[in-house]
Amino acid sequence: MRNYRHIEVRPISGALGAEIEGVDMARDLDAEVVAEVRQALLDHLVIFLREQKATPLQQLAFARRFGEPIEYPQLKGLPESPLITPVVKLEDQRNNFGGIWHSDTTYLAEPPMGSMLLAREVPPYGGDTMFANQYLAYDALSDGLKKTLDGLVGVSSSAKADVTRTREDQMKAAGTQLKILSAEHPIVRSHPETGRKALYTSVAHTAHIKGWTEKESLPLLQFLWDHQTRPEFTCRFQWRVGSLAFWDNRCAMHNPINDYHGFRRVMHRITLKGDKPG
Repeated sequence: MRNYRHIEVRPISGALGAEIEGVDMARDLDAEVVAEVRQALLDHLVIFLREQKATPLQQLAFARRFGEPIEYPQLKGLPESPLITPVVKLEDQRNNFGGIWHSDTTYLAEPPMGSMLLAREVPPYGGDTMFANQYLAYDALSDGLKKTLDGLVGVSSSAKADVTRTREDQMKAAGTQLKILSAEHPIVRSHPETGRKALYTSVAHTAHIKGWTEKESLPLLQFLWDHQTRPEFTCRFQWRVGSLAFWDNRCAMHNPINDYHGFRRVMHRITLKGDKPG
């Protein structure tokens, strides 16, 4: 276990995820604290801060300590802060935004390195988010399958039916149209900071394997999608108002659970610029 001098780090599961104490997003943080938070992210793939009272501008300033915030391609940001995307499910809506296992926006040529989600309003129960460690998912594969995957490229699309349905309610409420975007990335990527290999495909965005038909691709992809989210690779986070989750899209997937119909949930999300997976 790594020793941290300026923050307290408590793992929440054996697979990934840790709660961080000693960090107030609303304050200007010392460089040493920022460095330890970033190291905790690399160590645990997703980190959680509780009882944060930051304004949108303070949340944005905090995010800038870890990367370059970018606009989300499918929804408009807040009027006063376009780089913060409201993720909302209202009482009368049935679909929750992004409610399927995925890594964010892999249909971009340079998918984000990370995302930050801050809870503004939460239901009285339900609405947890699950995360899955894609280092562990890759490591658990046989040597034979690892060799098979070496060099395979996945074609990601923003228009797959299952994930499109999760956007319908919020995009309709916002008056926006789906942007059809596509990109190609290796099925197995190497993390640019840790050097570790991780599976990089998802049921939400991977349409097929490059050079293969969708029918040919599906058996292998379906196996990987089932394998990636085995319980021993996951953790589950219960939100409270003021909770922040910061996850590394390069090695972790997430899935917001849609089990709170009739209640309102409002989150503020910031996406951080990444690089081309390799």
